[in-house]
Order: sequence, then structure tokens, then C-alpha cells
Amino acid sequence: MSNPFHTNLRIRYFYSVRIIRTIHLICLLWVFLCVHNQLAAQTTCTTPGQNPTSAFPVCGTKVFTQTSVPVCGGRKVPTPCTDGNQYTDVNPYWYKFTCYISGTLGFDITPQNQGDDYDWQLFDITGHDPMDIYTDKSLIVSANWSGSPGTTGASAAGKNPFECASDPRQGIPTYSTMPTIIAGHEYLLLVSHFDGSTQSGYTLSFPSGPQGGTASIVNPVIPVVTNARGICDGSEIFLKLNKRINCSSLAADGSDFTVSGASVVNITSASGNGCSTSFDTDSIYLKLDKNLVPGTYTISSKVGTDGNTLVDNCGNGMIPGSVATIKFIALVPTPMDSIVPVVCIKDTLTLIFRKPIQCSTIAADGSDFRITGPAAVTVKSAAGICSDGVSSSISLVLTAPIRVNGSFTITLRNGSDGNTIIDECGLSTPAGSTLSFTTKNITTADFNAAVVNGCRSDTVYLTHNGYGGTTQWQWWLDSLAFSTMQNPVIISKDFGNHNLQLAVYNGFCRDTARIVFTFTDHSVKASFAAADTLCPTDTLHFTDLSTSNTIAWYWNFGNGVTSTLQFPAAQNYPLTGRKNTYIARLVATNQYNCSDTAYKVITVLASCYIAVPSAFTPNGDGLNDYLYPLNAFKADNLVFRVFNRYGQIIFETRDWTKKWDGRVNSIPQPSGTYVWTLDYVNRDNGQKVSLKGTTVLIR
Repeated sequence: MSNPFHTNLRIRYFYSVRIIRTIHLICLLWVFLCVHNQLAAQTTCTTPGQNPTSAFPVCGTKVFTQTSVPVCGGRKVPTPCTDGNQYTDVNPYWYKFTCYISGTLGFDITPQNQGDDYDWQLFDITGHDPMDIYTDKSLIVSANWSGSPGTTGASAAGKNPFECASDPRQGIPTYSTMPTIIAGHEYLLLVSHFDGSTQSGYTLSFPSGPQGGTASIVNPVIPVVTNARGICDGSEIFLKLNKRINCSSLAADGSDFTVSGASVVNITSASGNGCSTSFDTDSIYLKLDKNLVPGTYTISSKVGTDGNTLVDNCGNGMIPGSVATIKFIALVPTPMDSIVPVVCIKDTLTLIFRKPIQCSTIAADGSDFRITGPAAVTVKSAAGICSDGVSSSISLVLTAPIRVNGSFTITLRNGSDGNTIIDECGLSTPAGSTLSFTTKNITTADFNAAVVNGCRSDTVYLTHNGYGGTTQWQWWLDSLAFSTMQNPVIISKDFGNHNLQLAVYNGFCRDTARIVFTFTDHSVKASFAAADTLCPTDTLHFTDLSTSNTIAWYWNFGNGVTSTLQFPAAQNYPLTGRKNTYIARLVATNQYNCSDTAYKVITVLASCYIAVPSAFTPNGDGLNDYLYPLNAFKADNLVFRVFNRYGQIIFETRDWTKKWDGRVNSIPQPSGTYVWTLDYVNRDNGQKVSLKGTTVLIR
């Protein structure tokens, strides 16, 4: 028969296991959903405009409308906020613009549905890769991440340059103060949607007048062709523009241009470089119905079949009838015939080519090039500024900068990749081709510093050769400017390591050089210990305390005795029966023949017999004005007391040089006899001595 208790226990166990398993499944489901949502929230954005590198170009003259925004994004974005929240680019769109007049910038982001919450952040990406905004917090200019829905942006009504995440009930302003932007700088504006599910779109506008601030992001320059050339066999013409134009303004049939010249050719199509992944371009390719023959051609702009010429993002159109000229020649290898002028000290040379060079044919180690001239020059690496696999320039990075003026020659050779350089048409520039260039206006700051060590101070003689026509010198010692002379001199006893820097200028170029040098301490310090007071029959011991670099000692004890020992014998002084003074001297010398002298005045007493005067006259005449134990030089643990006739202690001292002046609390005591006691220990033999006597105070 089963035990009811065991049965109930099994039932409880069964249900407990089921509950635990259910909780476990719920937790796994929750983790799955969290991970799924996290992955969904980090969906890669592929639509143009939804990444910093493909940002929309915008201009202050137009309203930019987004009617729908693909759901994607979720990458973490650095912010100035310190609230612990994670900020991400949810369903982002990015906008790029350049500042042409410095000042403040106002803008509005107006949701189609005022219940939508849009956030924004502005970055200054001048000189940076656009993707740096995800890692470089210093690029942030201003932002508004307020949790309140509705129109947002930057205006004079804003309170702060940064507004962080908030609960809508807090009423944090959706407008930030207008940021200050700088002429010539490039900016990226992120517009992010807080609710990652649905959105109705928005408009981005830049108001005119005071509401739009004092800055201008309107580019007034008209698009023009700055360079034109026939490509390879003449089946295409390449146009380079002075600025980027909207890809949408380019007629695909090439009708924005006509070609006339040495032969009759027609344009069959046109395409913008990079237009498949971007909104704007500055490079146009025109396909022709037949190849160009050698000769001169004129490319003219006109209104295309799309109803316009080429137009930039500010609405500036290329003027119809503007022309560019090309001189087409038969296929020949691209010569190595142009270099960016080399002025001042350079560690990089830039070669310019008539036709683009295939980047894959440039040996990365720079072995395609050899440089000869008045100084040794070695190429460390070479690279082009590549677009679509070609580059119109090659930068040669040198192992060290060229620091001399003169004529140099670059010679092309087969590099480590087995070839020279090959242009876009597949033609190799012949090995042995040369290009000469001249460096000029170079001045160098290299200088000489000759340190002369002295005994008490060191001297450094600085010289600069004035190379390259140097006209200005500025010297610094340990960051302190000290001279503008060409060849200054420093005298110092601030021993140790020092940083010395020279900056030079010749009216064209500058250079700076630095060295670390040492002021070596060759000084020696003489010092010795000896009692300065001596009893007549005592000997005096001298102890050397000079610095450790001393190698020679010369003692003169003032008693007619000298010594060259570091530890000289004890000295005696003449017994004259009166007090005399002597000057003892030590000269210490080190290995650098530097010397120093120490002195001490030695007083030899007439007597060291301890006694107390039998009378004294404290009248201020300088004779016998005080009562004290005389000659107590060897009295240790001394106690001297004076008593009045009532047996009261009226004076006490433990320093025999502290004397009684016949006063108590500044009140002169009457003439009469006073009792004194003197207790001390004799320093020579350790014997305790107690004396007692009387003295007469006479007024």
C-alpha cells in the first residue's frame, strides 16, 4: 500500500518541475525576442542618404522633403549626454553641406505627423572620413534628442546647444540654440526617428532672415568645366567640373553637351562618376558614336532634353554656351612630365599625369621610382588618389624629408610588381623615363651646440649656419624663449638634462630642430666640522665634510700647521694667557681641477676655569653688567640659580650664556648680597660639580 505522504510529495515535485520548465521557456523566449529586436534594430542601411558616406547634399535655398524613410540603422552614436542612455541612428537620413559665410545656422525639421519624435545631431567633419562620426566625439557641434514630439531644429528660441533624451512629460524643448558654423568647413546633419516602427516623413528647411541665422550654406559658384580630355581610343570624353552637380540634372542621352572639331562626332550618352551610389558628382563621361581623330575639339554646354543644363544642389545651373577645349592625340604612353612644385622641406612628392594611371600598377613600396640629386633620397612608398581604380596623381612618400636646395631627377623603372606604371588605356610609361625638379627656399634649423664644462657653471656655444638665407632665429631652452640671435651663448649652473629648440625662417619657409644636452656638474663643495671655541690646553679635531667628488685636500689650521690628508691630526694652539682667534681653511679639489674653499674662525680662550663673579654692577656701562658663570664651555647639564635674602629663586637658567641683569619681572632689584648655586657635569671627566656662593649687586 502506497504512502500518502510520498504520493503528495511526488505530485508536488511533478508540478514544481513543470513550473520551472515553463519559467525557463519564457526566459528563453524573452532572450530570443530581445536578441531578435536588437538585431532588427541594427539592420544595415543600404538606401542612398541613409549612411554618412552617401549623405544628401542640401542647400539653404530649398526645402528638402522626405516622404518615407526605410526602417534600418541602430548604430550607436556618440553624444555629449551623460545620462547613461544609448543613442542610435534609428531610421536615419544624413545631409551634408558646406559653410560659405561663418555665423549661426537655424533650421526646421517639420514632421508630417506632429506626433512623430525626430532627433538630430550636427557634426563638423572637415578633414575627416564621414564614418568618423561614430567614434569621434569631438566632431559634435550641437544636437537635440528631446523626447517631445513635433517640430524640432535650431533657432534663437532654443535654450541650450544640446538637449538630451527625456520623458515627453518633462517638456524638454525640441529646439536647441543655433550652432555657430565656420566658412570652408564641411558638416553632416543626422536626422533620426525615435520610434523605429512607422513614420510619416518630414521636411528639412533653412529659414531666411534672422530665423535662419547669420551663416550661409548657399554656394554662389556657377558650375563650369575645368578640364576635358579624350579617353584612350577617343570613344569617350571625360569632363571635370569645378563643383559637384546633382546627378538628376544630367541628361542620360548626353544632350547637355555638343562636340565640334577635327571630326564630326555625336554624343550618344552621358553618365556621372559615382551617381549609382550618390546624389551628386563632379566628373562626367560622354560616350561618342565614333572615335575622335587627332586634333582639337570644343565641348559646349546647352539645355538638354530634360529641360536644364547641369545644376548643383543650390539650383545654380551651368550657363548654356560655356565651352571647354581638348587637344586629342593618338594613343601614346603617358609621359612622366609634371610634379607639384617642391618648396620648403617636404617628405612627399606629388607627380601629376595627363591621363589617369591604373592604381594596381603602382608598386606600393615605391620601387617604380628612383631619385638622385645633391642629397640621398629614398622612396618609402607610393600611392595614388584612386577613384574607379585610376588616379591622376601619384604621391611618393620619402624615408626622410629633402632638406637641401638643388636639382633632383626622378627615374622610372620596373618596380617590385614587375612593371612600370600603366595608364587607363593600358599603355606603359617606358622604364628610364625621367622627370627633373628643383627644391628651393629650403632653410634648415639644424644647429651645433658645443658645451664647455666649468667649475661653477657650464657654457654652451650655439651656432647656426644660416642655410637657405635664414633671416630669423628663435631659441628656446626648456620651453623658455631666450634669444633671437643667430649664434647665442648660454651660461648656466642649472646642471642636468635640458631641451634646446631652434625655429628658423627665411621669408618663405620655416623649420624647427630640437636636441637634448647635458650641463654636467663639475663643481666641488668644501666643508668641514670643528669646534669654534677652544680651551687653552685642548686639542682641536677637524672632520672633512666636502662633497664626495673631492680627491685632494689642503688644510691650513691657522696655527702654522698645514696638511694634505683628508683626516688630519688634531691640532693644538699656542698658550698666550689671553683670548686669540685663528682662521682655519680647507681647499677641496676634484678630478676636473675645480676647487672650493671653506673657512672657520677658531677662538682660543684665555681660560676655561668656571667661576661666578663676587660682585656685578648692572648700570649699563658695559662693564660687569651681568651675573653668570664665567667660562662654562665644558659644563654640561648646567643649572645656575640666584636667590634673594628670603630664599626665593629670582633667576634660573640652564644656558650659561643667559645672564642675570639684576632685574625681576623688569623691576631692578636693590643693592645687596645674593646667594647663587651652580650645578653641572664636567665634560672632560663626567664628574658632577655643585658650587654655592654669594655675590654683591652694586648700584
